[in-house]
Amino acid sequence: MKNYVYFGKEYSDAEIEEALETHCPNKYQKCEDIESVTALYISKGYIVGWFQGRSEVGPRALGNRSILADPRKADMKDILNARVKFREFFRPFAPSVLWECQTDYFDLDIINPYMLIVSEVNEDKRSKIPAVTHVDNTGRIQTVIKEYNPRYHKLISEFQKITGVPVVLDTSFNIKGEPIVETPEDAIKCFLGTNIDVLIVGDYLLKKDNIND
Repeated sequence: MKNYVYFGKEYSDAEIEEALETHCPNKYQKCEDIESVTALYISKGYIVGWFQGRSEVGPRALGNRSILADPRKADMKDILNARVKFREFFRPFAPSVLWECQTDYFDLDIINPYMLIVSEVNEDKRSKIPAVTHVDNTGRIQTVIKEYNPRYHKLISEFQKITGVPVVLDTSFNIKGEPIVETPEDAIKCFLGTNIDVLIVGDYLLKKDNIND
């Protein structure tokens, strides 16, 4: 399956480390299994900035320049708006769901990798993912396919292992009025200037001082 969306620049480990050393020396670490580490932080209710590979082209954040959170927390939308996004209260956040589990959670049986289709959340799953279930019981979903984005797919799979839920809340990695971050330096500055709890850039982990493992 071809990739038709991740066309931005990709940054090397050396470039990532240079940005980290410039802005937060000695406060980051490199992890061997970054997807499992990230999934655990999300499952604990932390807000995670997720920066991977080439940036997305188009109107949506699709798992390479995203802010991720736990969709099981009913108050997560309010938390994100109050601490990071500063958006209008009525605007929903979107679910990213594993393709192999999509019909279990949503009334949609086609691949929707670009987050451009709104689907009804299945009635028996609305209480499981309240943070991404809009007031009309719908969600603007992103189908996550392993061949499209293996790292994002693995992250959600690891989250499913921990929680039983193959869905994460996904919103663009920016604050209101600012463009989506593009470079590692952009991501670090956004992390440092907001109440995002944890930043993942490639295989590198940076967290706020008050965050426990």
